[in-house]
Amino acid sequence: MSASTFQVERTAVYEPAWRTAAPPLGQRGNRFTSLTSTVPKELVHRASVAEVLLTDWERVDHSRFTVSAQWPRSHSFFTPVAGTYHDPLMVVETIRQIGSLLGHAEFGVPFGQHFLLWDLSVTVVPEHLQVSRTPASLDIDVSCTEVRRRSGDLGGLNYEAVVHRAGHVVATGRVSYTCTTPAVYRRIRPPHTLLPGHKPLPLTAPVAPQSVGRVSPTDVVLSPTGTQDRWQLRVDSLHPILFDHPVDHVPGMVLLEAARQAASAALGRSSLLPLNISGDFKRYAELDLPCFIEAERLHDGAPGGEETVAVTGHQDGHLVFNSTVTAAPYIG
Repeated sequence: MSASTFQVERTAVYEPAWRTAAPPLGQRGNRFTSLTSTVPKELVHRASVAEVLLTDWERVDHSRFTVSAQWPRSHSFFTPVAGTYHDPLMVVETIRQIGSLLGHAEFGVPFGQHFLLWDLSVTVVPEHLQVSRTPASLDIDVSCTEVRRRSGDLGGLNYEAVVHRAGHVVATGRVSYTCTTPAVYRRIRPPHTLLPGHKPLPLTAPVAPQSVGRVSPTDVVLSPTGTQDRWQLRVDSLHPILFDHPVDHVPGMVLLEAARQAASAALGRSSLLPLNISGDFKRYAELDLPCFIEAERLHDGAPGGEETVAVTGHQDGHLVFNSTVTAAPYIG
């Protein structure tokens, strides 16, 4: 979708109808400000309340917001890296959820519209990412750097996030996405993918979990191809986290997890801590076509230092996404 079809403007203050129709909430999204709960799961596109990481939000001005979040000490999928660090992919999911939250709650995107993720990049600070004896409480500063509207409705959003934990910056990120109506979405998707009986490819065998930094084979998203540093994307549409709800394509978070696992395999790491992970999404990854993932070490870097891996995904001869993963020095 071309950016030239949108009008770029500064954020206008918007009071969503669902909020004004309810009893007054004050300035915060959570009515009981002394208590902690998650934001409504529908606002972050999750079916399971357990997968909602955001707990509150507040508008600061026309383009800035503060968002609260909490990371559990452990998670069934976003497991601590080396038993020590919160999973950077949980950081990615936190920042992704912010885009959905603000789109619906502050910019008036109706439920039922589709959010198209175009690019995302997250960098973490390991010394502040360590798991402690309590869940991690987070304060996130969000700046909307570009708002695109079409006929008065939100057409797309670019935003940056700075994640604070106990007064320290633990991560930064940036995201760009666009919104589209159900009618437009039906026009841009292959008709068969929207039919109720649409099925993914049969589930392929996983690579060895320890070769991609995983414990359970059910969490592995790569299948062997017989070629070094090349895999077939393993799509388990029944996975309770990666496929939290039915979708007609492979979610972006699955592709980023594939990038992380491919980097782990390419570097020969059973435990890999990404310092930065980025994704540039070119087209939909379809459920019923094989998608092939390739990884290439960009440079070795200084001995014992950071290493970067470039990862690509191709489907039916087309580039689906590319990603870079920069890994911390070996952590055992």
